Amino acid sequence: MSESWNPGVVCASRTDVGMRRTNNQDSYSVIPAQSRERFDSRGHLFIVADGMGAHAAGELASSMAAELIAMNYFRTAVPDAKNSLHVAVAEANAEIYQRGQQNPEFHNMGTTASTLALLPVGGIIAHVGDSRVYRLRRGVFEQMTFDHSLVWEVQASGQVHPDSALGQALPKNVITRSLGPNSEVQIDIEGPFELELGDKFLLCSDGLSGQVDDVEMATLLDCLPEELAVEVLVDLANLRGGPDNTTVVVTTVTEGPLIDDKKAPAKPVAEDASTYRGMVVSLVVAVLLAILSLVFLFLRLNDGVMIITLLGALISGVVAATFYSNLKTQTRRRSSSGSGERGGIPKAYGGNAPYRRYMSKPDQTLFDRLGKTVEELREAAKLKNWMMDWHQIDQFQQEGLAAMGRGDGKTAIHLQAKAIVETMHQLREQHNRSADETAIDH
Repeated sequence: MSESWNPGVVCASRTDVGMRRTNNQDSYSVIPAQSRERFDSRGHLFIVADGMGAHAAGELASSMAAELIAMNYFRTAVPDAKNSLHVAVAEANAEIYQRGQQNPEFHNMGTTASTLALLPVGGIIAHVGDSRVYRLRRGVFEQMTFDHSLVWEVQASGQVHPDSALGQALPKNVITRSLGPNSEVQIDIEGPFELELGDKFLLCSDGLSGQVDDVEMATLLDCLPEELAVEVLVDLANLRGGPDNTTVVVTTVTEGPLIDDKKAPAKPVAEDASTYRGMVVSLVVAVLLAILSLVFLFLRLNDGVMIITLLGALISGVVAATFYSNLKTQTRRRSSSGSGERGGIPKAYGGNAPYRRYMSKPDQTLFDRLGKTVEELREAAKLKNWMMDWHQIDQFQQEGLAAMGRGDGKTAIHLQAKAIVETMHQLREQHNRSADETAIDH
């Protein structure tokens, strides 16, 4: 990235295999614009994908999604960024589907894909599956994507209450849409929505959202710099069991082109054509008025020349009306044809974000809840006689309690986050020592 170019975003990302998996089926892409020209045309791009299927299949599907969506988005001839992002995801789905059909080992492989583009016109999201995109703005944490899962779909239908026995019994890991299993897929498009200075966006796989609740995510994102935020979110998911791969991408809007160069979204073709239709209507009205005037003169003068003039005026009126009709038909065709490489822009879904809203709460309750994860590991370490150094962890927590006592909740949460990261570091050291001892025994 050139020294003179300020992208106007700060980014951090991390992916982890978790505590129970042998391979990582998550993939992600973080592609901030490297130049002013790239920013103006395509902005900054962020993708998180979570693969499904046999080990190799899920891994392949997610990596294809992360690569193909970006490649298709940047190379497509569709000028409008919103439509080009939609086409990019649809094209990626088609290619993943074809790859699955060609090899029996990859049959029915699939992946989620949550994509965020930050552009001069604002933020745009393309989404399939149950990975998520959140936005944090002035302490308000909003989920900008709809989970394509059985739980969310049933709850959205209004037929089952989330707290009912049936609502609680619904399996949490069944998704209703993904890229790859079918040749076509419904894609949710959100935006463009306006960006503000300090907006933070979090993209994550369900390895995070399944272990860390929304208020915890909101508060940690609100209290921590980007690099520490992604580290502690992944570590927290792992300390709570880490049953799945976890991927986290965080980006913050800073001073720069996203704030300085806000542009209104381009008008659709149909709106532009309305100007021409108005001109034609005015022309037709003028011609009709001229005809009425000529009829009046003809009745008064009964002149042969005036008859010829009247016929010419009538012909002009018919031509003008025909031109207007043709223009309306062409406009309708243009507005419905699209310009995608596979026969036009596919139909977009979604458009109702935000779907859920939470508040950042850097209070004693959350401080204690985060600390409980550390205490549970401390108890496990005592039972299993692990050799772990708790000195630094204890210091962070004591300083955090003092900060909370002063009413400085954000500093307290920051220190508790450092305690969590250090706890995970100590746990990894213990695992490494155990692995070395096992190797020596053999």
